[in-house]
Amino acid sequence: MNELKSKKSNTQIIVSSYVTSDFCTREKLGDTIIDMQSIGADVVKLIIELDSIANVAPIFHLLTHCQVPLIARTMGESGLISQLLGPKYGAFMVFGSLGDKNVPGLPSLASIKQVYKLEYMNVDTKIFGVVSSPVSHSKGPLLHNPAFRHTGYNGIYVPLLVDDLQEFFSVYSSSDFAGFSVGIPHKEAAVRCCDEVHPLALSIGAVNTIVRSPADGKLVGYNTDCEACITAIEDAYRENSVKSEQGSYVSPLSGKLFVLVGAGGAGRAIAFGARSRGARVVIFNRNFERAKALAMAVSGEAMPYERLNDFRPEKGMILANASAVGMEPDKDQTPVSKVALKSYELVFDAVYTPRNTRLLQEAAEVGATVVSGVEMFIRQALGQFKLFTNGLAPEEFMRKIVLEQF
Repeated sequence: MNELKSKKSNTQIIVSSYVTSDFCTREKLGDTIIDMQSIGADVVKLIIELDSIANVAPIFHLLTHCQVPLIARTMGESGLISQLLGPKYGAFMVFGSLGDKNVPGLPSLASIKQVYKLEYMNVDTKIFGVVSSPVSHSKGPLLHNPAFRHTGYNGIYVPLLVDDLQEFFSVYSSSDFAGFSVGIPHKEAAVRCCDEVHPLALSIGAVNTIVRSPADGKLVGYNTDCEACITAIEDAYRENSVKSEQGSYVSPLSGKLFVLVGAGGAGRAIAFGARSRGARVVIFNRNFERAKALAMAVSGEAMPYERLNDFRPEKGMILANASAVGMEPDKDQTPVSKVALKSYELVFDAVYTPRNTRLLQEAAEVGATVVSGVEMFIRQALGQFKLFTNGLAPEEFMRKIVLEQF
């Protein structure tokens, strides 16, 4: 009899409820929890439907203040951070998916254990992440999280599927959210969301890195894409660099015809970088008006996208793809035909998933020097990591991680 009583006293009741997106407010979720407690719940479990990443914020509030253990499982990719950041806010438990099956809103169990290592998270952990749409392709978590642990920095880097950038920064305004990488399609819009913008990023008109000032909470925007891309291309030319009589090095891009595909945030950074090195910039973009606006900003020339494969005014040109053409899952696509690639001396592709795109494969086959977007990714990430951590950046370690993981 005593044994039975002992077993009964150790029994806890989990009460579960499905909550639609219409009820995903702090007040309505709170009322739901109170109702569940009233029927004897020892542990409350909420399965929450989401239509925006902004709806996760009330969940974090409840995790922190709930008087009973709370499990919150969100539905959809927008809610992924409810699991990755749950331990910081006191979640009773989090969920992960098994095997290779992709479940929207759930991290894989392997990533929880190997990439994010949630057991090291605590209330003081600073949150960083990549703000993008889509975001699942990003390799940022694979690089930044090990680098945080390597340097002893108490931070976590997560994917943030964001459609409304202004709303996101309005909702997640606490000092816990300390810094962001900015991806497709938000790099230009991010300029307007910042309280302050670094002069280079302002002149480019695109921000790929945002840091929240610990002193006053202001969002400060930077652009690490520009130098990352241009120095990667220059280093590919390193053996041909020319030294001037004054002892300074003339960029191998100087005087070159630099053909850019794409006029979005990454394209703007590359165009300004190429112009700063003395290149003659020609821009192709599906939206011709955007191409013309960027060409005017860099004293270059815009050409209709339909003429890209026929544009062969001279040999030895440089091609830079800053569009998403060729990115997974559409890795069989390429912005430029193999025949047209014969006019280029060097081909750079900002796409890094896959690492060796069709564009780069075919460029190598016709004898061009190729520069992978992975190199740009490493360099811009190093710049971001320095901004995130106020100087820490283990370059050798981060390069090793990329070679192993990508």
